[in-house]
Amino acid sequence: MSTSPTSPAEDRSPAITDHLAWRLHIPALASAAAGIERASDAWDAASDSSCDHDNWPIDEESYPDGMAKRDAEAWEHVEVFLAHGPEVRASVRATASGADYVEGPISDDLHRLHGIDTTLERAGQLRHEWDQIMALMDASLPGSRKIYESQAERIRNADGWRYADELSFQGPALVRAADYLAGRADSDQPSQTDRARVALARSAAGNRGALPASPSAPPAPTPTAPGRSR
Repeated sequence: MSTSPTSPAEDRSPAITDHLAWRLHIPALASAAAGIERASDAWDAASDSSCDHDNWPIDEESYPDGMAKRDAEAWEHVEVFLAHGPEVRASVRATASGADYVEGPISDDLHRLHGIDTTLERAGQLRHEWDQIMALMDASLPGSRKIYESQAERIRNADGWRYADELSFQGPALVRAADYLAGRADSDQPSQTDRARVALARSAAGNRGALPASPSAPPAPTPTAPGRSR
């Protein structure tokens, strides 16, 4: 028994069908991408001033502290990408057409997104490992978490910098592609509504123009032949 194919609307998840749902995450991602760039730029400026001409640190104490500050600030923005990035990435993948990858204003950005899924996945694994470490610390060393938490955070942030560095390239591309596709979905929405309104108007006009068929008259009775008299 053959089944009828599902329509595109039935095959889409609610997050994709309602473009307003995922576009609300774009400003947070834009702010996080900018935050990673600011942290990186601030560290570059500080490291240049604290190193000699051969790029060796002049101040052995301020140099690692400055790097740790960069890592901590960057990780906060990585957390934002972990919270909002997967949904926006999935919606961009579902909304972009094949032609968008070949040419157009976001074709380069869509190609820059190659690998962002892996970046987010590995950053998520690092966060999960951090949560496990904190849980074990609470269980095995009650009351001593504050003593070791700062050092553990520093290690996590240092390990997380590689993902922040990758997101400094992938994140802005995701924001630009998502913003463009959300805007295009907005511009397409009125035209779809107008087409539906016209279709409803035509249907209503057709119903008004067609008069209901009058009931057919019942057939006349067949006269009986006169009987013969004897």
